[in-house]
Amino acid sequence: PVREAFRMLEESGLVRTVKNRGVFVRDVAVEEALEIFEVRAVMDLYVGRKLAETITPTQVKELRQLVDAMDQAVKGNNARDYHRFNLKFHDRLLELADNAKLTATYRKLVNELSLFRRQNLTPETMAIYTREHKQIVKAIAAGDPEAAGQAMFQHVMNSRERTLEYYRGKNAQAKAAPAKAPAARRGPARVGA
Repeated sequence: PVREAFRMLEESGLVRTVKNRGVFVRDVAVEEALEIFEVRAVMDLYVGRKLAETITPTQVKELRQLVDAMDQAVKGNNARDYHRFNLKFHDRLLELADNAKLTATYRKLVNELSLFRRQNLTPETMAIYTREHKQIVKAIAAGDPEAAGQAMFQHVMNSRERTLEYYRGKNAQAKAAPAKAPAARRGPARVGA
């Protein structure tokens, strides 16, 4: 069971197996994450277009309820609930697109991005994401494939840019932090050399 679990985690892109060494949590470089965002954006472009042509009023209502739940999480400054509803919202969009291969590929990419997506959640960004989600649902509900596709594409590309800004800021802080002074020697000071 443990080997099977590790195999499934590896297929999801969350761990890597090194022969004769073991299984390690996979580290996704920011450059790779940015590429994943780009691939995801193209996939979402398709999903948005398709849903604008096929969605039912009941399904639109369901999407609006998920966006409302995210809005409540923003008002409560609850990043954990927001993240959970956000994942459910995007996953539901995929399910409604009714393409099993696309869904499997997308979920693998989303798993690899999970750390990056969670780090982007601040009260300000959650409010921005919720506005973008409302625009997505509005375009899909209006039956406008081009607007829906573009809204979903731009939402992911905006996430990509926020991720890039976060890491640039993090690197700038690391460079600006003063270097640690060497630890003081213990024992008597040496005189002469």
